[in-house]
Amino acid sequence: MANHKSALKRIRRNEAVRLRNRYQHKTTRSAIKKLRGTEKKEDAEKLFPEVSSMIDRLAKRNVIHANKAANLKSKLAKHIAAL
Repeated sequence: MANHKSALKRIRRNEAVRLRNRYQHKTTRSAIKKLRGTEKKEDAEKLFPEVSSMIDRLAKRNVIHANKAANLKSKLAKHIAAL
């Protein structure tokens, strides 16, 4: 167990951040699946900016790697173009 007050606070903070990251990552994955499941191009084009910003937010906060974010956005844009 931690001996310092600051270490105890850090443990609490890390858990809170971990749960927040997990929630945001799962929400983004669900949004990506929803976008891939759409069959109308207009609907997909409306969803794309929202999903794209969610992906960028995850990359900015180091939840996912920047290259992975770029790859996801590229694949989604390609999917929309093919509709």
